[in-house]
Amino acid sequence: MNKFVITRVGGLARTIIALSSSFLFASSFSLLTPIITHRRYYNTKNKNNNFITHHQRQQLIMSSTSSSSSDQQTINGGDATFANVSATKNIPTYDGDEKAKATDFANYFSAYSQLYHQKQMLTDHNRMAAYHAAIVGNSDIFKDKIVMDVGTGSGILAVWAAQAGAKRVYAIEYTDMANHARNVVRANGVDHIVTVIQGAVEEVVLPEEDWDRVGLTTEEEDGTQQEEEGGEKKKKDQRVVDIIISEWMGYFLLRESMLDSLVRARDTFLKPTSGLMMPSHATMMIAPIVDEEERKHQQNEYAAGMEDWKEFAETTSNLYGVDMSVLESNFDREQKEYYVLSSRWAELPTSCVLAEPAVVKQLDMHVCTVEDARGVGLSVGEDEGSGAPFDFDVVGRSYAENDGIGGHEGPISGFAGWFTVDFKSRTDDIGKDVAPQVPNPAYLSTGPEMGYTHWGQQVFHLPSAIPLLSDQTTRIQGTLEMMRTKESARLYNVRFRYTSSRRRTSSQDRDADVLMKGKSEELVYQIP
Repeated sequence: MNKFVITRVGGLARTIIALSSSFLFASSFSLLTPIITHRRYYNTKNKNNNFITHHQRQQLIMSSTSSSSSDQQTINGGDATFANVSATKNIPTYDGDEKAKATDFANYFSAYSQLYHQKQMLTDHNRMAAYHAAIVGNSDIFKDKIVMDVGTGSGILAVWAAQAGAKRVYAIEYTDMANHARNVVRANGVDHIVTVIQGAVEEVVLPEEDWDRVGLTTEEEDGTQQEEEGGEKKKKDQRVVDIIISEWMGYFLLRESMLDSLVRARDTFLKPTSGLMMPSHATMMIAPIVDEEERKHQQNEYAAGMEDWKEFAETTSNLYGVDMSVLESNFDREQKEYYVLSSRWAELPTSCVLAEPAVVKQLDMHVCTVEDARGVGLSVGEDEGSGAPFDFDVVGRSYAENDGIGGHEGPISGFAGWFTVDFKSRTDDIGKDVAPQVPNPAYLSTGPEMGYTHWGQQVFHLPSAIPLLSDQTTRIQGTLEMMRTKESARLYNVRFRYTSSRRRTSSQDRDADVLMKGKSEELVYQIP
């Protein structure tokens, strides 16, 4: 079994050092995580065998997440000077002020301007193969079309779109990676097709000269400016794009909140009924897992941290005459939130999955809304709700003479979450009979069955494992909510509410013959 050493800070310390010291410390927890520790900066042993030590990790974490009490008050209340969210609780690129946008760039976008970072994504071959199949494998629907690549990065998707026959490709990139993208486009001989535009997609306006030169047209008009009364020209309808491609997905799909930008790009640029989104659909799912080695490792790290604190407090008292024990409960909370109540990146083998995954959210990219991007299982406009339901039966080992050995040895160590995306024809009522059919659908999963992807799975370890007993079935029933943190529109917390019960596996009634029913549990995790 492959196991991994997981850290919340990515492999390059220089990223942390180079960025502004005014990090956004974003979480509803007291131990706060800078946004730069996002999905491609988790350090794992599975890929390059270059993990950092626990001591190095703690130094980086604690130094980059420490803040004074006045800073804490500024973040949690007051004017929220470094909050990575606009006044309307949107991502800053949409309607944030200059401070919010600067914070968003320093803590989120700047990492994407590094070639090292881009290389991590480009060497994820499951990712690459899915997008290549979706674009180059469907050249018939790209031929002579207007395409937009939102968040182009190195520009590779835009190059593929041009190679597939697109008439014009607008490659949108917020960071200085746009300069590298231009070089890639030029080196691959498609710079006459691909136009790289640097800026936030929420603020992009298509080049004026392309309306005549390329012949941009909407579904309803010929693309020429229409004059209003008094001779004033009204703003052009920008919905001239036939296909939007984007690799927008974060950990557990929603983390990073790039979906907000994609939805707004779709509503601004895509032809409403004939346009295509790639990917076209996305699905989030969870499953109970066994992952005891890593769960116990985190518990041991937590215990070791507390023992280290006790020794520190005693030494400080003996040597310097200062009692630090008053801070022990606060330190305990910090350690618990980091080691026990933070999700972990993992590349789980399929043998770790103990039941069929449950779908907790599905998105049709042609019709989903910014409200859908806010989280999972939430009431409209609220930060909580009834949650997305799940109901798992985990069957314990059976040693009956006629049954052989079946079921799982367990225990249940926690839950894992991942996502899938499809590149297929439109299914919504508005476009399914109008938009071109995708002849060769493509598919990407970040689940255990796929092996390595840079997204991996997010694992939510339980503080205490749930044992599985022979010839008994353990039922885990509850809800999941996923909501943005108050200080960052790009980071999320996940709340599990659940109960567990046991019954004989031979029982046909899930609600009868219950041998044991546990108390209701509620756990809230941060996705760092």
